[in-house]
Amino acid sequence: MTVPTRREFLNLGVLPVAATLGGGAVTQTTPRGVIRIGIIGAGENVRDVMIPAFRRIPECQLVAVANTSLASSQRVATQFDIPKPYPHWKALLDDRDVDAVCIGTWPYMHHTLTLAALEHGKHVLCQARMANTAREARDMLAASLRHPELVCQLVPTSTSYRVDNLLRTLLADGFVGDLLSVEIQRVGRGFADPAGALDWRHSQEFSGLNVMNLGSTYESTMRWLGRGTRVMAMAKVHVPYRRAANGQLSSVMLPDHVDVLYELAGGAQVHMRFSETTGLSNGSQTWIHGTDGTIHVDDRQAVHGGKRGETALREIPNPPEGQAVSRVEAEFVGAIRGLAPVTMNTFEIGVHYMEWTEAVHRSAATGQTV
Repeated sequence: MTVPTRREFLNLGVLPVAATLGGGAVTQTTPRGVIRIGIIGAGENVRDVMIPAFRRIPECQLVAVANTSLASSQRVATQFDIPKPYPHWKALLDDRDVDAVCIGTWPYMHHTLTLAALEHGKHVLCQARMANTAREARDMLAASLRHPELVCQLVPTSTSYRVDNLLRTLLADGFVGDLLSVEIQRVGRGFADPAGALDWRHSQEFSGLNVMNLGSTYESTMRWLGRGTRVMAMAKVHVPYRRAANGQLSSVMLPDHVDVLYELAGGAQVHMRFSETTGLSNGSQTWIHGTDGTIHVDDRQAVHGGKRGETALREIPNPPEGQAVSRVEAEFVGAIRGLAPVTMNTFEIGVHYMEWTEAVHRSAATGQTV
């Protein structure tokens, strides 16, 4: 893929989507009842998922879009019948007809766009991950607290929605007894490829210190297990150079293989492995072990379990009607209308997973527990 330059994005403005309620309570209702949304950064996920979701909400109207250029903004506006295409995100924020913004850029613009949107009196839905650094994330949280009348939300990771409710229920009901250890593997099936293409996620400038799906996986596990208290990590860059779209080789600073060990408040240990270099591996796996039982989530997200005294795991029913579904856009609009506070995800949650991600980086760099 072509990686735009920092200048292109700073000049033209693109942003991801995030959700949190700054003051922790719903404090503002738009009298007319229709929330007018501006889109900043209309990448693939925004176009394929978020814009259609907004269009399904009767109390919501998409009124403006600012993408990487006026031409690209016009294409998105034409595709989705959005009346106002803008050449720059600053012009969109100056539009008084925009009540709220959906930020769909890469992480390095989230901080700039969120602070600017709040200063312009706009509610903010920001794509994950929250920012490039934990310091930027804390700045965003502080800004949201200075504007308790505005709703701020982060887009939660949806990769574990299928199993979230079932795992929470099993653990809360004591299926495994006292939790002892957890093994989580999120790896690709490919071998290390010295000729691999450079992606924006390989760039610390655009993606911060996030490595592969490290932050999103930790965000998911927090829903089942709670937060970690201390962390140890080792990391490796197996492919130190990748070829950009222009054919030039660029150095890669972010690891393509990471092992993380962290402790939960109750004393259980969690081991995570992330890798782009484990050829022919068995992909994503989760094992949860306790004093009385074991839970296994396979790479199809089928959930299996077994209790003490049993000789094998059995599949645990997980009917679709009991599974979580993505409703971030509806939750965002509902919070602005004063119906309910944001729960998925708040800026407070985002700050924690940003701090945890940086703790992994510091541990891997120093060899110390953080």
